[in-house]
Amino acid sequence: MPDMPKFTKSSPQIVERFGAVMDRYPDVERRKMFGYPAAFVGGNMATGLFAENWVVRMSDAELATAIAEGAAPFEVMPGRPMKGFVVIPPAIVADDEAVGAWVEKGLALAGAMPPKEPGTRRKKA
Repeated sequence: MPDMPKFTKSSPQIVERFGAVMDRYPDVERRKMFGYPAAFVGGNMATGLFAENWVVRMSDAELATAIAEGAAPFEVMPGRPMKGFVVIPPAIVADDEAVGAWVEKGLALAGAMPPKEPGTRRKKA
């Protein structure tokens, strides 16, 4: 099994930005994922931080458009993209209206997924 990479902490500025944007959505569950702030709907991750990156869940149909708009595939470990997630471009993160639109897509998609029961984990095949 390969060694897990060391994760860099998110800056206080991006953590504060994430919190301010997520305050608009009081029904969203906020907790940590990979040690970083994240938002969940029905137990499904919708959006979150990873180091200095803000990631969001996207449908397969939206992924190509998001990447064309400057998003990058989200990789926890280099070369291993996390399916269904992209890194929001920094210029979008800085724009209240624009980041809200991306976050709302992630929240809607996570909300449309079957809810996960607390404490259950998917078993690897």
